[in-house]
Amino acid sequence: MSVTVRIPTILRSYTGGQAEVTAAGGTVGEVLADLEKQHQGIGARVLDDQGRLRRFVNVYVNDDDVRFEQGLDTPTPDGVGVSIIPAVAGG
Repeated sequence: MSVTVRIPTILRSYTGGQAEVTAAGGTVGEVLADLEKQHQGIGARVLDDQGRLRRFVNVYVNDDDVRFEQGLDTPTPDGVGVSIIPAVAGG
């Protein structure tokens, strides 16, 4: 299944400056693995050493935060949008 992945500005150096790329996979985890195959190094910025989403990185399938769905097992039907959004902190 092919999905569109929106890449935040801070990670666009891995995608040659592209704001959106396509990736394949039936789950968020598979999409991120395909994204890493196509754009080496981006996976380490999204996933920690245990293969879990980094604490300050949010991933959405359409408008749904995968942390409140099935995490990396969240389905990614053909044509959905996946967004990688770094968390913003401040005070």
